[in-house]
Amino acid sequence: MALLEVKDLCAYYGPIQALHGIDFEIEAGGITTILGANGAGKTTTLRSICGLIRRTGTLTFDGRPIDRKQTEEIVRLGVGHVPEGRGTFVTLSVEENLRLGAYTRRDRGSVGEDFERVYGYFPVLAERREQQAGTLSGGEQQMLAIARALMLRPRLLVLDEPSFGLAPMIVESIFNIMREINESENVSMLLVEQNASLALELADHAYLLETGQVVTSGPAETLRKDEVIRRSYLGY
Repeated sequence: MALLEVKDLCAYYGPIQALHGIDFEIEAGGITTILGANGAGKTTTLRSICGLIRRTGTLTFDGRPIDRKQTEEIVRLGVGHVPEGRGTFVTLSVEENLRLGAYTRRDRGSVGEDFERVYGYFPVLAERREQQAGTLSGGEQQMLAIARALMLRPRLLVLDEPSFGLAPMIVESIFNIMREINESENVSMLLVEQNASLALELADHAYLLETGQVVTSGPAETLRKDEVIRRSYLGY
């Protein structure tokens, strides 16, 4: 069953059209990745889902239309966004950053439990809970960005380039944690990732974008094994 269905999605930056009628869906409990070269429209797709830019088309989340909803309303429905560049509030502490992640929640009473839940996934953040977020390493800031989104208790986690600028060992650790979150909490994920090989290992399903259009899609394992796709589009 699809948690998110997107049909004929077009997106615009001022007069410039960046997406040209793309269709895709995300299964409940699944991990979907969107791949493509720089400028293909990957980040724009995530921003469109979250209501951050002007878009047209039909977007349905858990059976509810969201194409006319504001960003905060979409967040309240359970869509957590981990933006490109992490979006850390650098002058605030780790714990203050996490508290901001829960600001739209109405069940304030259970927020305290969620600190311990996210610290369970990211023990290093527990050790640094009073530390100013801007003094964390790049990997720790990426962990904080994911943990902050988890404080929402999302049904869908939208992640933009979580491996960007990080050492391979840190990337492997973060992707293992993402898999654990998906499996243990049934959180669906939509992942934009430049490292196509890594993304296809994690995901169940993949869509390949080129100049704002879907050029192919299918099970991630199928795309990973297709040599023509790998050579032509994925560069490995």
